[in-house]
Amino acid sequence: MECPACSNLLKEVTVGGVKVDVCEGGCGGIWFGNFELKKFDEPCESTGEALLDIKRDEGIVVDHTKRLKCPKCGVIMMRHFFSVKRKVEVDECPGCAGFWLDAGELRQIRSLFDTEEEREKAADQYFTEVFGKELAGAEDKSEEKLARAQNVANMFRFICPSNYIPGKQDWGAF
Repeated sequence: MECPACSNLLKEVTVGGVKVDVCEGGCGGIWFGNFELKKFDEPCESTGEALLDIKRDEGIVVDHTKRLKCPKCGVIMMRHFFSVKRKVEVDECPGCAGFWLDAGELRQIRSLFDTEEEREKAADQYFTEVFGKELAGAEDKSEEKLARAQNVANMFRFICPSNYIPGKQDWGAF
C-alpha cells in the first residue's frame, strides 16, 4: 500500500499479534485497519509502545490541509477529532473504517484517557452537555403528546365501547 500522506511504500509490521502498516522512513504515519486502533489507543495497552517511534524522514513535510485517500480502498477519508477532548484530528475511511494517524498522533491519543471507561464517561458527559436540554425538552413534549393521545383514546372508549379494546388496535398501543 502507498502512504496517503507522502506516497512512500507502507511497511506491514506485526505488533501484539496485529498487523498494521507504517510509513517507516517516510512521514512516520500509521494505517490501522478496521478496529485495530482500539488495541493500541490506551497507555495500559503496552504493545502500542512499539508504534510510538516510527523511524521517519524529518525532511518530509506533510500537508495537513490536503484531504487524504484511503490507502486500502482509495476513498477520500473523513477528518475528525478522535475524542471529545478535541485534541487529536485523525483521518477515517468511510468505506473500510480504517484510520490513518500522522506521526505523533498515536502518542497524543494514548495520553488522552487511561482506560476505555474514562473515554466512555467523558463521551457521555459531553453528550449530556451538548444535547441534554434539547433531549429533556423533547422527552417532555413526547410525554405530553402521549398523554393527549391517551385522552383521545379514552374518549373513544366511551363513544364507541364495542369497537375499542385497549392495546388491540393496529393504529395504537394504548
